[in-house]
Amino acid sequence: MNSFKFNYDLEFASPEVISEHQSELLAEHIRYLHDHSYFYRQKFRQAGLGRDSFFRLDELGHFPLTSKAELGEYTNDFLCVSQSEIVDFCLTSGTTGRPVALMQTRSDLERLGYNEELSFDSTGINSNDRVLIAAAIDRCFMAGLAYFLGLIRIGAAVIRAGSSSLPVLQDLVQTYEPTAVVGVPTLMLDLGRRLEKAGVNPARMGVRRLVCIGEPVREQNFSLSPLGQKLEDLWGGHLFGTYASTEMATTFCECGEHRGGHLHPDLIITEILDDQGLPVKPGNPGEVVVTPLRIKGMPLLRFRTGDIAIMHYEPCLCGRNSPRLGPVLGRKSQLLKMKGTTIFPNTIFSALDELPQVESYYLEVRSRFALSDEIRVVAGVRDRDLSPLMVAESIASRTRIKPEVVLKDPETVRNKTVVQGRRKPVVFFDYRVNPDE
Repeated sequence: MNSFKFNYDLEFASPEVISEHQSELLAEHIRYLHDHSYFYRQKFRQAGLGRDSFFRLDELGHFPLTSKAELGEYTNDFLCVSQSEIVDFCLTSGTTGRPVALMQTRSDLERLGYNEELSFDSTGINSNDRVLIAAAIDRCFMAGLAYFLGLIRIGAAVIRAGSSSLPVLQDLVQTYEPTAVVGVPTLMLDLGRRLEKAGVNPARMGVRRLVCIGEPVREQNFSLSPLGQKLEDLWGGHLFGTYASTEMATTFCECGEHRGGHLHPDLIITEILDDQGLPVKPGNPGEVVVTPLRIKGMPLLRFRTGDIAIMHYEPCLCGRNSPRLGPVLGRKSQLLKMKGTTIFPNTIFSALDELPQVESYYLEVRSRFALSDEIRVVAGVRDRDLSPLMVAESIASRTRIKPEVVLKDPETVRNKTVVQGRRKPVVFFDYRVNPDE
């Protein structure tokens, strides 16, 4: 695993060729873990598995799952190389706990850039584009670094704007006129509204593509969500949804057909599992479990992301035969239960995004009694003609539940949701004692 050859055409190969190639890469991955990872060598021994216990993809289920808690508690035991080979420290976002440092080698950074090159290429971005990265490239975050590495491999001109200042973003958009923007959807929405207030029409700025990170912009049928529709109407460009995490170091990005994020077969193996850790039937939702391939520094095996989604296996009209991951339904730990109905917060957020008067929002949930949660929605609204009851009824029309709704001014809401060091607003506050139970 000291070096590898990039396979740009594998996504267009037949499913049989993809499966065979992934089996070979996975066997190599498992041998590497056994020989170099103290953590996995111990896990394999406990499970009665050796370095040559794997032969076919359908045998992957015999190997142990890896949790976020294990990665946080035994971080150094995952390291497979000497400290002298580490060239970069990448911190997880810390959304569900204390940030974890994932240490990367030079080869890992090359792989990271190749991953984003594949993803941006599927959106149609090329060397003629000028791309504004409205995502953190500092504070040891992976996102902005990955996008930069991928875009320079394509040959695009990159504007490394970051995400911490709307005035700076506005100035860069007006000065350098990017043809594409990469960023969190709610940030790009705020940027577009700021341009409008300054008398500038975002749709006339020449931005042809919006690559959306961190938040879903499509429904399960792949139509635009209310948030996605607002963005497309505001900017006049095409939206491309993505899904990724620091731990997987790989991106699922839509192509021009907009039918889910394509899996890069030579970079990651993805399983969709039920609560018992067994594969779900095709077309059913389950937890996204990933095995990122061809990583040297801190490789992972069957890592539980905690995200719930559906995998789509039919060939895409773009010609790719790689599986596609649908929009994330929500986090497993954030599943809400109220009056016999179970929903994810994203469903409530979509209902709020349909109300043009609502500029910002967050959700609080507390334990009420067994199998039922107390849900409180706080919405930022300037229009005083909109009442809490009207908002609650709008949510009920989409979700079948009517939560408590409190209206505040948008700035007060943003003061709570915009947290220093986070690349996207924090809109879910879980005060339940045992949210997973």
